[in-house]
Amino acid sequence: MTRRVSVWGGAFWLGRKRREEAFDAARELEELGYSRLWTSGGFEDGFPAVYGELLAATTRLELASGIVSIWHADPAGAAGAVADLETRHPGRFLFGIGTSHAPVVDAREGSTYTKPYSRMVEYLDALDAASPPVPAQRRVLAALGPRMLALAAERAAGAHPYFVPPEHTARAREILGSEPLLAPEVAVVLESDETVARGIAREYMRGYLALPNYSDNLRRLGYTDDDLAGGGSDRLMDVLVPWGDLDRVVAGIEKHYDAGADEVAVQVLTADPRAFPSAAYRQLAGALIG
Repeated sequence: MTRRVSVWGGAFWLGRKRREEAFDAARELEELGYSRLWTSGGFEDGFPAVYGELLAATTRLELASGIVSIWHADPAGAAGAVADLETRHPGRFLFGIGTSHAPVVDAREGSTYTKPYSRMVEYLDALDAASPPVPAQRRVLAALGPRMLALAAERAAGAHPYFVPPEHTARAREILGSEPLLAPEVAVVLESDETVARGIAREYMRGYLALPNYSDNLRRLGYTDDDLAGGGSDRLMDVLVPWGDLDRVVAGIEKHYDAGADEVAVQVLTADPRAFPSAAYRQLAGALIG
């Protein structure tokens, strides 16, 4: 599979008040040669309209949901939306789905986070039974643990792990096998001042380390409670969030390709998460995209 360089983004792309700015940013990513834009589906019910809007605003850039929660989007409705995007923008949308997290799901009225693996199997069954169905090659799973990674290989195009170090990418490739897509998200900080860079990275890490899916995954890889405390140890930060000058950040991203990633979805972190870091993505495009 040809190596792909993509972008991962969250709140900036979902905000209704900044749509035109987001469209301009997506067009720039397209011109820079990025393969795909992965964007969060957020936590509102239903299939997000942002994917169709971004596809319509661009001509070649592919879009992927990274991710739509199976607790928030009805499978029949999602299948219809995916089919509509395929009709209007053939081959440009990849449906990324995941089981989300217990604190998020339990806070949703009428939902209880139980048996997430079984729930995913049921959701995939429903996508297969929908009219029209979502083909396996047009969906990927947000997979971390061995069972979900194996399911991603069996019933989807592959996996989109989030908040993982290169050793997880290597382990995921072993479980998936050689053919399925492996597209981890990798957050980076293009900042050479160590105090500033670690401050930005630690603020990002703090929230994710509080979620059992991520902390348990890191424990499986051998990281300790000391590594997970206080927003993460420097040791953990250095493998999870490449930081520093351009060469050092690119070297950190390359470790995921070396470990077996087909595609890396790069998330640039800055001191202002509301601003889109266009300059950083320009630098990274020059270094990563041939």
